[in-house]
Amino acid sequence: MKRLIVSCFVVGVVFNANAQNYWKKNAGKTAKIIFTSASSNEKMIDKGTVKFEKMVQPKETDACIFVDPDFKYQKLIGIGGAITDAAAETLYKLPKNKQKEIIDAYYGKNGLGYTVVRTNMNSCDFSSDSYTYVQDNDTSLKTFNISHDEKYKIPMIKEAQKAIGKDFTFYFSPWSPPAWMKSNKSMLKGGRLENAFYQTWADYYVKFIKEYEKRGINVWGLTVQNEPMATQTWESCIYTAEEEGDFLKNNLGPTLWKNGFKDKKVMIWDHNRDLIYQRATTTLSDPETSKYASGIGYHWYETWNNKTQLFDNLAETQRAFPDKFLAFTEGCKEQFDMSRIYDVKLGELYGRNMINDFNKGTALWTDWNVLLDETGGPNHVGNFCFAPIIADTKTGEVHYTYEYYYVGHVSKFIKPNAQRIGSSSNRIALTSTTFMNENGQLVTVIMNDTDTDINANLWIEGMAAKLNAPAHSIQTVIL
Repeated sequence: MKRLIVSCFVVGVVFNANAQNYWKKNAGKTAKIIFTSASSNEKMIDKGTVKFEKMVQPKETDACIFVDPDFKYQKLIGIGGAITDAAAETLYKLPKNKQKEIIDAYYGKNGLGYTVVRTNMNSCDFSSDSYTYVQDNDTSLKTFNISHDEKYKIPMIKEAQKAIGKDFTFYFSPWSPPAWMKSNKSMLKGGRLENAFYQTWADYYVKFIKEYEKRGINVWGLTVQNEPMATQTWESCIYTAEEEGDFLKNNLGPTLWKNGFKDKKVMIWDHNRDLIYQRATTTLSDPETSKYASGIGYHWYETWNNKTQLFDNLAETQRAFPDKFLAFTEGCKEQFDMSRIYDVKLGELYGRNMINDFNKGTALWTDWNVLLDETGGPNHVGNFCFAPIIADTKTGEVHYTYEYYYVGHVSKFIKPNAQRIGSSSNRIALTSTTFMNENGQLVTVIMNDTDTDINANLWIEGMAAKLNAPAHSIQTVIL
């Protein structure tokens, strides 16, 4: 493999390993390599195999990724992205063959292996307009109607569901209750849910679940509120940790259970890593509240410095609540610029977050919009962003960014119910994570986002394979 000076590189290696003595019985085993490079314009190319040789004790001068299959941690629920109004509207503006191409690219047999779909209940910023499912002041919710979603969102969700099959995992999040339920009488710019409408709003979630399930879309879970500490120019609603807990304990949780939805996975917080520990320890401090929560959701927007995200807060939260799963529910690169859609840094943003999130205990990982148009929208408040796939609705051209390939080098090879395995690096420049699929296959992802090429060893139980980790590269190893 030639030396790459500035590149994006992805290697995938798969192992069949189930016991501590695996390598003693399988000396000379080879691993498959999948490769993506910006400099050579190769994306997810099969580059053959590497051989594992005996390496009892690495030297300090040897750059290594150490993997030990005997240490097992959280199981993966799944990886996917959000089918918002914007994603669905964009899809159905394209020719039929392009629609199929995009569905296959994410959910098809040869696609990225996405199994998770998130959507918005009521409108969000990535909607063409603000909307709800009821008429104003309808406290009985007799006018509840989701016909709005049947035009674009539901058809796209059902296409994804059909392609995914049995592993389909669907959840939803509200950005705002109807304006008449809120203190500021607007769906936009924050405001709070009025106490008088706590129960009405809880009933609203149940209506939404029932209507989607009538249409054959099984709801796996939900978050209580998208970004409950952000007063946005778009749809938003503020809850303190105590208020979110009160709503879950007294209204939402009991209402779900009374309606036969005890199995739905409720996730609290659904905002950034900065306050995740404070929110979890406050909201879940009451056992009567905690019993209704299955997971703790979070986003990645806590800092604009992409290399200093507060990943340790995830680990601390997981230690405090080992019975709750961590769920990355949203992240994207903001401030869309069509001239940057082939920038490898977009991919590195995703690789850095995914690897570190998984290493800190995350079990569910959901990207934001799976598809946007040539403006980074549509978006009714001008909050235009990047997505892994950008489609030009004027020309029909489909653009696959490095976000798509970096996510794919994880999601395509690490399957639902895979279990994270002990893994560490002896170089700051090399970030890695390892999972074991249910069939015993080991998948190791290694990323180098520095400007320096590194010769590295993947070391497992006294055996090692020599790998190149070029500057600005990510690699996945499968044995």
